[in-house]
Amino acid sequence: MRKTLRWYDLICFGVGGMVGAGVFVTTGTASHDKAGPAVVLSYAIAGFCALLSAFCYTEFSVHMPVAGGAFSYIRVTFGEFMAFLTGANLIMDYVFSNAAVARSFTTYLGTAIGVSAESKWRITISSLPKGFNEIDFIAVLVISILTVLNPTFPYQIVITNNPIHSPNPNNFGFDYSTRESSVLNMLLTALHILFIMFVIIMGFWRGDSNNFTKPSDPSHPSGFFPFGATGVFNGAALVYLSYIGYDAVSTLAEEVKNPATDIPIGVSGSVILVTILYCLMATSMSMLLPYDLIKPDAPFSGAFVGKSNRWNWVSNVIGVGASFGILTSLLVALLGQARYLCVIGRSHIVPVWFAKVHPKTSTPVNASVFLGIFTAAIALFTELDVLLNLVSIGTLFVFYMVANAVIYRRYVSAETTSGWPTLSFLLCFSCTSIIFTLLWWLLSAGKPKVFMLAACSMVAIGLVVVFNYSVPQVRKPDFWGVPLMPWIPSVSIFLNIFLLGNLDGPSYARFGFFSALAVVVYVVYSVHASFDAEEEGILSRKNDEMMKEPIELEDLSLKVQKESILFA
Repeated sequence: MRKTLRWYDLICFGVGGMVGAGVFVTTGTASHDKAGPAVVLSYAIAGFCALLSAFCYTEFSVHMPVAGGAFSYIRVTFGEFMAFLTGANLIMDYVFSNAAVARSFTTYLGTAIGVSAESKWRITISSLPKGFNEIDFIAVLVISILTVLNPTFPYQIVITNNPIHSPNPNNFGFDYSTRESSVLNMLLTALHILFIMFVIIMGFWRGDSNNFTKPSDPSHPSGFFPFGATGVFNGAALVYLSYIGYDAVSTLAEEVKNPATDIPIGVSGSVILVTILYCLMATSMSMLLPYDLIKPDAPFSGAFVGKSNRWNWVSNVIGVGASFGILTSLLVALLGQARYLCVIGRSHIVPVWFAKVHPKTSTPVNASVFLGIFTAAIALFTELDVLLNLVSIGTLFVFYMVANAVIYRRYVSAETTSGWPTLSFLLCFSCTSIIFTLLWWLLSAGKPKVFMLAACSMVAIGLVVVFNYSVPQVRKPDFWGVPLMPWIPSVSIFLNIFLLGNLDGPSYARFGFFSALAVVVYVVYSVHASFDAEEEGILSRKNDEMMKEPIELEDLSLKVQKESILFA
């Protein structure tokens, strides 16, 4: 795919992909049901965890600037099966999160034009089970339109003087690429930022600081932490899906002009910027309404519904702005999910039909169409609360795998070192993190709990110290790498496991079902198709192509070093 993107494109893709799916979809549920006004801290915790994961993603994407993100990273580190399981979960995350965002779009669009989406636009079918019985045709329509307007279709018409792409003698014609989608996304993101500032200003201007501590109903828990520390972490686990957009940025690595500098700025910068915006918006929302009056489906626009007529226009404006933000988020997510499936298709563990790249658009058309249809089908009938927890558990699992992979890649070389010391550390550290999480949930408050948690923490810190001093790094990045190795990835592993422990049982049941389904597909189809492709030499060629860029980057590094020596 063509290299047309720069760091500012990536920041805009990241901001556009995260903000629409985050605040406008998850904040209401997280505040009303989980954390109360302390949802601000939930976003801060989730943002810190996402930033640590972003560092891990960045190291991989700089040295492996190919599409496919986590799937490609896990594949070269832990092998095909773990990569398939990771990729399948991440694709499901995209599908479910896009479906959730599309259903929220229906609610905000109704608010923008003064219509109750629940009563006017959604059809309830009593024969279907609760959580799957509200049919939403608007969500299906918006996903369908964005799939068609995705750059996988030749809808962008621009003037070009490139004779290679121009079919006429005057060297003017059509040129299609992700670059045009980036320009569209920049415009939408700029409008989105202006709208976000409007929401923040209105919240601080019209809000009441008493809402931080006083619910509308005195019988409900009060205070800034109405549900305690547990509620804060429950909220953090729920809102974590708000950061899935930066992962979509890493899938565009194959189309970045200068991966060594553009990707670190684009990925980390977008996460930091979005975390600040999330915290400000959550604060604004908590000031506008007591947490028990916040509307889960549309928290910001709902804050002005029912107030005096002179403030109804604010609700309409927020509905319009949130609708545009959601469209931006969906556009980026649809880009990301198609590239994931495209790269998985290149590996032959799903039909290679998904890896086809359109000759004119240079983008994966087949994968985009398939996932668009799949997403629309889920959005048609599945309610928001069912989707949110399922997305969170898959996202945390994928980010956990990437943090493990970056440690393994730094300390293990298949040619020179054994992987057992590193694998043993990763296993022991994960088990210690799981034990800490179980103790947090199972033990009642008191000195024994504090002592056990402190002892578990000391064991985890000791494992990292021993590993750091006993196992040397065999691969140090030339351009950009995770700082403070192995501490930052280890903290990322711990936080991902801890937040996983804050999700409910039904989410684990659904996660287990889809993971088991992925294993069945791998055993029945993928392993055989991959083996046949390996025998034919197809995968060897693909692996050579995938590793071509890292080799070129290393050659460039040596060239820069030589020039520096000559200059000195």
